[in-house]
Amino acid sequence: MWRGAISFGMVAIPVRMYLATEAQSTVSLRMLCPHCQLPIKQQRHCPTDDHVVPFNEVIRGYEVSKGKYVVLDDSDLDKLPLKTTKTIDIMEFVDATEVPLPLYLKAAYYLEPEEVGVKPYFLLKQALQDTGKVAVAKVALRDREHLCLIQVEGKAIMCNTLNWPEEIRSADELNLPEKSVKISDKEVQMANSLIENLSDTFQPQRYTDDYRAAFMQIVEQKLAGQEIVAPTAAAEPKVMDLMAALKASVEAAKQGKKKPGAEPAGAAAPASRRVKVAAKTTTAKPARRKTA
Repeated sequence: MWRGAISFGMVAIPVRMYLATEAQSTVSLRMLCPHCQLPIKQQRHCPTDDHVVPFNEVIRGYEVSKGKYVVLDDSDLDKLPLKTTKTIDIMEFVDATEVPLPLYLKAAYYLEPEEVGVKPYFLLKQALQDTGKVAVAKVALRDREHLCLIQVEGKAIMCNTLNWPEEIRSADELNLPEKSVKISDKEVQMANSLIENLSDTFQPQRYTDDYRAAFMQIVEQKLAGQEIVAPTAAAEPKVMDLMAALKASVEAAKQGKKKPGAEPAGAAAPASRRVKVAAKTTTAKPARRKTA
């Protein structure tokens, strides 16, 4: 989807960029006419004389003043006076542990070397592994410049686009617990024990998206003229003493591990591993959230 070079210092590594992920087939609902129940058409109308504009004839423009536009096409955007349109410009290297990925990470891309870039590509990969560093860089993709992270994943060098700092909202607007919350050493020990009993290695192939199967079940029932019955709502967890809830959860987790032939993580977890813990809490006022 992109072709250019990784640049740092006087080194340039010609690479091609490929999406590292692909969208899973999702359930798609069409918009239908309420009378004949057939798909409706969406058309683009010119506001001047109300004629329909075919999609392949639509052009793009930037509004410079009220009602005045500068027409731009892909060839214009390719000529942007911006280094990062053709270069992943590495600005610095940082320790891999310094980047708070849960907040910053957006999309993942594989970087593949061009034939002439195989040796410097491998050298950069080896150097990143030996030093435990990742590279902070910038690259222009899809009509905007992105902050990105260059790091090693398996045999490949990856480019992960990141959120810009101004795109990240502060957690200060949330009503979060402070250090003043009193918890005992026994409660901490029991919570740690529960986590240990429910711990396993991360094997993503064990997890499945069950939404589509559930959706198709509803579709088939409607086709057959059957009544759609909502699943039984889960019982509200009883409010109990936190210590008692933790002990019950640890015991249930231990029993779940002892059962022979337990289902894989991708399947529905045994009831003993789905224990819901409810502690005595005070009702907190919901945090105000800013409008996006």
